[in-house]
Amino acid sequence: MWLMLQQQKADDYVIATGETYMVRTFAEMVFARLGMPLQWRGSGVNEEGIDSVSGKTVIRIDTKYFRPAEVDLLLGDPSKAKRELGWISEPALSNW
Repeated sequence: MWLMLQQQKADDYVIATGETYMVRTFAEMVFARLGMPLQWRGSGVNEEGIDSVSGKTVIRIDTKYFRPAEVDLLLGDPSKAKRELGWISEPALSNW
């Protein structure tokens, strides 16, 4: 952010790792970090994430959050920030 504010002219930059992950992978990483490893039960919109320690359901799919026109791939391109600001990303999973 500081590097963006130092530019002579305001511009837009994408700050991203350039990597893509499934929401499931993100959820597994977060819950594991919290000491709540997940097990998955069901499939499709009926799939649930279960805390394998307590046996409680901690993730359910809610179709009201589905996008009307889902895209196949969401991937940020940070090349402009790298090129113009000298910004370097860390791999998203490096601290997990």
